[in-house]
Amino acid sequence: MSQEEIKSTVEKIFKESPVGTMATVKGNKPHSRYMMFFHRDLKLYTATNKDTDKTDEIEENPFTHILIGYEGGGFGDQYVEYQGKVSFNNSEELKKELWNDDMKLYFEGPDDPEYLILEIEPLQVRLMNKKGEPPKQLDI
Repeated sequence: MSQEEIKSTVEKIFKESPVGTMATVKGNKPHSRYMMFFHRDLKLYTATNKDTDKTDEIEENPFTHILIGYEGGGFGDQYVEYQGKVSFNNSEELKKELWNDDMKLYFEGPDDPEYLILEIEPLQVRLMNKKGEPPKQLDI
């Protein structure tokens, strides 16, 4: 599988399966939670409240590990292992662009001062578990 094919498959998984797990470090131990991800090319974005454990954890250690795409059908389901570095993005333009009605459960609107975007720059991306094939590393 070529690098372009791997990248195309990873982006397809991002598009079709926007929910994944995001791990950070809390008290020197892994801490995971489900998040909704948006993407531009290979960069991921997710919304959070400014006052959460994850923002505190990211301030102490900006590295994350994300699993996205596994559908639960069993062996052979493709998914992406994504290691990245997180930064806080408070761009009003980006917050409006990523806003959707599901966020109304957590925020008053795209101008809510507690609404923050986590921007995740890829460090390592691997396409996993295609019918027993070895992982496919995407060159970053």
